[in-house]
Amino acid sequence: MRREANNCARILAEKAIVKKGQSLLDRRLCCSGDGVQCMWLVVFLAAFLAGCFPSSPRFRSDNTERLRQQQEEDETRFAAKIREEVIREDDRKVDVKAATKRLRADGGGALPPPGVNRDNFLLEVVSHLGVPYVYGGSSDQGMDCSGFSSTVYANALGKKLPRTTMEQFEVGRGVRKNDLRFGDLVFFNTTGRNPSHVGVYIEDDLFAHASVSSGVTLSSLESTYYRKRYVGARRVLE
Repeated sequence: MRREANNCARILAEKAIVKKGQSLLDRRLCCSGDGVQCMWLVVFLAAFLAGCFPSSPRFRSDNTERLRQQQEEDETRFAAKIREEVIREDDRKVDVKAATKRLRADGGGALPPPGVNRDNFLLEVVSHLGVPYVYGGSSDQGMDCSGFSSTVYANALGKKLPRTTMEQFEVGRGVRKNDLRFGDLVFFNTTGRNPSHVGVYIEDDLFAHASVSSGVTLSSLESTYYRKRYVGARRVLE
C-alpha cells in the first residue's frame, strides 16, 4: 500500500512538472505557430524535468530500488521452494568444519590474484560462516547473498561492490567456469530471475555464500543443485 501511495505521489508530481513545462513553452515558444515543433519541445522538456532519462540521478536511484524490491519479492516468494530443492538436489554437501580446517592449513592452495592476501581473505570468509540468512542484511546479525559478497570484498580488500546481485553481475569481466580463480564472483539462477544468487569462489569447486536454506556456508559447484543453476562468473580482482 505504501509503495502504491509513493507511486501515486510521484505521478502527480511529474504531471505538475509537465503542466508547468507546457505552460512555459506555450508562453515563450508556441507563439511562433509551429505546432509540431512545440509539441516535441514540450515532450522533451517534460521528460527532462521529470527525470525520465537513464542518465538522471533519480532514474538510477529508482532503478536500483526497483532491483532490490524485485529481489526481496523473489527471495520471499521462493524461499520455501529453494529450501526444498536444495534438500533434494544438493548431492555434494560440504562438511564445512572439515573444509574450513583444510583451507586454513593449506597455505599453498589456490593462488590468489596479485595483491590479495589469501589468508586475510579466507579469514574474512570464515568469520561469517554460520551467520543466518536475512534479506537486506550485511552484518553478523544476518546477511543475504549480495550482502555477504559485498562485506567480504569491503573488509578483506577495501573494495566496494554494488549492493544487489544483478548489479554485481555487471562488474569486472566474465570468466569461464573452467578458469575460475580464488575470489571470483559466481552467479546462479535460483528463482527464475537471472541471476538471483551470488557467491565467492574459493578453490577446488568450493564457494562461500549466504544461502537461504543454511545461512553463510560453503557449497560445491559440482552439486547437482548449483551445477544446474550456474549462470556465470565475474572477475573483479586482476
